[in-house]
Amino acid sequence: QKLGYGPGNPLKLKVSTRDFTIYRDPAVILIDQLKQVYFDGELELIDTSRYFPKIMRKEFTVALNLQTSGPEALDLFYRCGASLNWDGYCNKDVDDLLQKQSEEANEDRRKQILWQIEHKLAEDFARPIISYGRIATCWQPYVKNITLSTNSVFSANRREDTWLDK
Repeated sequence: QKLGYGPGNPLKLKVSTRDFTIYRDPAVILIDQLKQVYFDGELELIDTSRYFPKIMRKEFTVALNLQTSGPEALDLFYRCGASLNWDGYCNKDVDDLLQKQSEEANEDRRKQILWQIEHKLAEDFARPIISYGRIATCWQPYVKNITLSTNSVFSANRREDTWLDK
């Protein structure tokens, strides 16, 4: 409000995302959340063939992208100089923690390190979480012994212990 923005004069910005429902819905949620802190977001839907080149050229104010949150992807998105670190986030402490967690064999200690990384990313506003999605999972009550993915979009595809109670 010190800069003149507030309920009567929200800051206008564009929220860019791909033109798919699974991208569009979280972008609309983000725009709604931004209204609470006096931002007036406009949704910019971009065709997929144009989206990634535009992101790589940094032609966006706010861009919403879907990505995995599993530990196997953190260095791809948040390590200094990583190929998918499109916004250029770089923090030596996070890089050190990423290296430490990848070398840790003890699962409990590794989880603690990953929580430290998540906490640091949240503190730095490097990774604001808009929503968590569960894609391609069964929700029917007759599907038994299914474990929904909790650490990655990749690690829950094995269903050898799942069965139907019909």
